[in-house]
This record gives sequence, C-alpha cells and structure tokens, in this order.
Amino acid sequence: MDIQLTKIFTTFLLFLVTAVAEILGCYFPYLIMNQNKSHWLWIPTALSLAVFVWLLTLHPAASGRIYAAYGGIYIFTALMWLRFVDQISLTRWDIMGGIVVLIGAALIILQPQGLTR
Repeated sequence: MDIQLTKIFTTFLLFLVTAVAEILGCYFPYLIMNQNKSHWLWIPTALSLAVFVWLLTLHPAASGRIYAAYGGIYIFTALMWLRFVDQISLTRWDIMGGIVVLIGAALIILQPQGLTR
C-alpha cells in the first residue's frame, strides 16, 4: 500500500474511532436519564469523553477543514449506530444522505495538497 493511501486510511479510521467515542459519551447519559439505567454508566461516559478529547488531539490539524471532514464521518457513524445499535432501519433518504456526506468528507480529505483557496 502506498504511503498516501495508508495516510488516508489511517485518517478515516481515526475519524471513525473518534466518532464512536463521541457517540458513546452521549449515549450513556441517554441510557441513564431516559432508560433508567445504572448511574454507574457515568464512569464509561467520562472515559468515552476523555478518549474523544484525546483522539481529537491526534487529528491532522485543529482546523475547520479537518473538522468538516470529521463531521461527515461522524454523520455516517451516527447512521450506522442508528441501524446496528438502536436497530432502526435506515430510510433511503438516510442512506443517500450518508453517501453524500461520505463523498463530501472524501472530497475534503483527498483534495490536492497545497490548495488553500
């Protein structure tokens, strides 16, 4: 695998893991407050959010462009969470929207280097 492709795959994977940590940090309080689950879930909530913040420091840069690309991956991950964790079927609109945001994230991530305008 060439170095550029490895970098793209690694960035995508980092964004995906970051999104899961962020979603967990919100999902556990939802379970506590709305599903009357154990208050012990505050511990994994804090850990998930701490991991999320740490993972943000590993992103290629702290800029609007990076976070815009991450946002697309986050939306895709949230849709996958909805389908596989919450067991809610996705509509064709959900699927099309997920594809659009992945394409948008890919365009941002794959843009030629050195282009700033």
